[in-house]
Amino acid sequence: MRALIMAGGAGSRLNRGEKPILSIGGRPMVDYVVTAFQQVGCEPVVAASSRTPMTQNWCRANNISLCITEGNGFIEDMVYAIHALEEKNPVFITVSDIPGITPGIIKSILKSYEESNKDALSTWIPATMVRCNGSMPYRKLIDGIEACPVGINILRGDHIHEPQDEFALLLHEPCLALNVNTPDDLMFAETFLKNADLSKP
Repeated sequence: MRALIMAGGAGSRLNRGEKPILSIGGRPMVDYVVTAFQQVGCEPVVAASSRTPMTQNWCRANNISLCITEGNGFIEDMVYAIHALEEKNPVFITVSDIPGITPGIIKSILKSYEESNKDALSTWIPATMVRCNGSMPYRKLIDGIEACPVGINILRGDHIHEPQDEFALLLHEPCLALNVNTPDDLMFAETFLKNADLSKP
């Protein structure tokens, strides 16, 4: 399965340049996401734009597949990339700023998707795990628990223009709360990742 990693935004809230290649623990943030998907046998494709030229350079230097989008917004760029890749199968759609993602989490999401018999899947964590409401402001009740989306989804490429029957997966994974959007998020992620084991199978 492909993993489309969205990396075309300006990252203006951080004001540290291109967010996907922002260094955390000596590694570009997008590298954590790319590596986790590679380790479970998924093909990562980074969707970059003219706003993220250094991210494009990093991908080329590391032989990571690229799709250059128009930089019109997350949804617009996602749909553009699905068409450009001629993707007809289920595909992971993920943000590039979740450095706490692990191979084990990806396997768990994929297993839940396959067992759900739904067209699509969205991933959530309990809102109580989110430190900064500004990073994940959206809330929804999942299994009776107030939850926030973490930016990892599975969609069918051949139905990308249609509503897709979706399974909402609630995971109690604190590392998925590392959605880096603010300087405070960045400082917390640096500390968290120093002690985290991201190689969990």
